[in-house]
Amino acid sequence: MTTPAAVLLDMDGTLVDTEVLWWETAHEVAAGLGHPLSGADAPEVVGRAVADTAAHLIEVTGGAAAELTASFFRKVDAGAPLRPGAAALLAALEAARVPFALVSASPRSVVDAVVAGSLAGAAFAFTLSADDTVRTKPHPDPYMAAATRFGVPASACVAVEDSPDGTASAHAAGCAVLVVPSLLPVEPARGRTFARSLEEVDLGVLGDCLRRPDPEIRGPKRA
Repeated sequence: MTTPAAVLLDMDGTLVDTEVLWWETAHEVAAGLGHPLSGADAPEVVGRAVADTAAHLIEVTGGAAAELTASFFRKVDAGAPLRPGAAALLAALEAARVPFALVSASPRSVVDAVVAGSLAGAAFAFTLSADDTVRTKPHPDPYMAAATRFGVPASACVAVEDSPDGTASAHAAGCAVLVVPSLLPVEPARGRTFARSLEEVDLGVLGDCLRRPDPEIRGPKRA
């Protein structure tokens, strides 16, 4: 069985159900600025860094969106549920001694809150936040930085993502990508494997991601 040199895991919407909390936060802030958030705003919110969503809200409302980080942190700090299968996958990676890291587009304060709370006990080799690279997702910098820290080629790593921007980031870095879509669909492409839930994912599936360059959909892709 092919084994990844490292597994690089997104946080929001992948391991923890925080994308819904992020949407709620953006919705509340946007409403306060007189802009009802809609599906048209989703590409600028789901999977995006705080700075990107703030810039979008400033553009569409002309107002300041300074409360985004603080409001999101309060929601996350109150508790973010794990996605189905997340705990089992992390335990399986640890048991098999496959190194894994957290690669997030959230601010460091939010990452640390989730790791200390919902993900307490997970044996991450390290965590990367939006504050740790010059550019965050959808740019390849976070995943390139993670592979470099492990001392392995990005092509030997499997990234686990849920959003279009996160998938684009990992794909551009050269990782094989396992996509478990949450709020937005992700387009199939070479080097991307799809699963409906982390409950479907084990070490064999992660190994297959490295061996199957053509897009593979394991079960129906969720819209």
